[in-house]
Amino acid sequence: MPKILFIQPTQYGTDKKLCKQKKIHLPGLVFPLLAAMTPENWEVEVKIEVVDEINYNTDADIIGIGTMGYAIYRGIEIAAEFRKRGKVVVMGGYMASLVAEKALEYVDSVVVGDAEISYPLLLRDFEKNRRIQRIYHHPIKNLEGLPLPKYELLLEKPIGNMLPVQAGRGCTQSCNFCSIASLYNGKYFTRPVSEVLRDIQRVKDLGFNRFYLLDDNIVSNPKYLKTLCKEIEPLKMTWASQCTLHLAKNPDLLRTVHRSGGNLMSFGIESITQEGLNKLDKSWLKVDEHKKLIQTISETGIMVSAEMMLGTDSDTEESIRATYDFIQQTKIPIPRFYILTPTPGSPLYDRLKAEKRLLTEDLQEYDGSHCVHEPANISPQKVDELYWWIYRKVFSWKSIFQRIILNPGILKSPFVHLFALAVNLHYRKYIKKGVPPNIF
Repeated sequence: MPKILFIQPTQYGTDKKLCKQKKIHLPGLVFPLLAAMTPENWEVEVKIEVVDEINYNTDADIIGIGTMGYAIYRGIEIAAEFRKRGKVVVMGGYMASLVAEKALEYVDSVVVGDAEISYPLLLRDFEKNRRIQRIYHHPIKNLEGLPLPKYELLLEKPIGNMLPVQAGRGCTQSCNFCSIASLYNGKYFTRPVSEVLRDIQRVKDLGFNRFYLLDDNIVSNPKYLKTLCKEIEPLKMTWASQCTLHLAKNPDLLRTVHRSGGNLMSFGIESITQEGLNKLDKSWLKVDEHKKLIQTISETGIMVSAEMMLGTDSDTEESIRATYDFIQQTKIPIPRFYILTPTPGSPLYDRLKAEKRLLTEDLQEYDGSHCVHEPANISPQKVDELYWWIYRKVFSWKSIFQRIILNPGILKSPFVHLFALAVNLHYRKYIKKGVPPNIF
């Protein structure tokens, strides 16, 4: 019986040690879904390195390595070790997809983009003569008929209190820095509501009362989201996801999301300056609406998680320090910060390269915690310094207390605020070690 071993690499911290955790808080969906698409004559094994050790003496015939952002570099190390042992090594995921030719220097094959068509073809090729193509690139036309993910593979691991479900893939927006925009070019595919409900019911049957909707922007199709939420509501579950602040501009949809159990949403706010958003091709998001939209979402009973960028062409030392004030004023319970990093294959990368503003093309530096380009109004060194300054300030005891314990929303949703407190303490632990915080 042939065997495939899927590996999700962890990443290195600035202390040069591999990031390890006792528990996977946000388990991914890709391996359970790929396992469900694997023919019955194949054996499947999954290793998630943040909690697992990798057995390089495995009897697997194919090693499939996921590439979630910066973890691709740990993936390259793993690939090299397996190739020494004569294994066939394949990479997939968004990072390998965007730099496929570069990835092929280290592996036998790359699955670019969606795997629904490519993965079965790869396995069939291997079964014929143990040879596979260098690149498999077969974009999907719809998301109908996906199998029920093999969640059991995740239950073998120490995981948190929720499992992943996907309703759609892609995003209708085309922000110039975004890997999703680069891969899907403004397209958003939705799954049949009945199939999404099947997966959610399976999560519930497995004993979970909470799930994470993995969509990149669940509000891309408001009509679809409303229909889905009405079907979710009777299940009496809670859930989290990510989308744009435009959710707050549709009061009926916002209430429907909350009634269905949606109680935590992550929003890409990016910048507190309009010029910064405009230069990211995100001019549809208005800075002067940030506070009001955040307040509207919070008052509905949905906790706000936010992602902010430092080092845009509008940034100065003053604007970055003002970003800390913005976080405190809005009492965002779960903020995250990244240094603007031009993803290879994105329009932003191409522009900065043409303008000769890239400081390096060594992709190992493209980890979101080092400034790898020349911003217009601030030095790269100052951006790096302020990145750690704002993280230390935001995850100080004083800030955590003000944003969570003194947050008015704690009375409406105490349990999700308790979760936010745990996340803040988790981030604080990483920051004290000088490691960019992350949730795996």
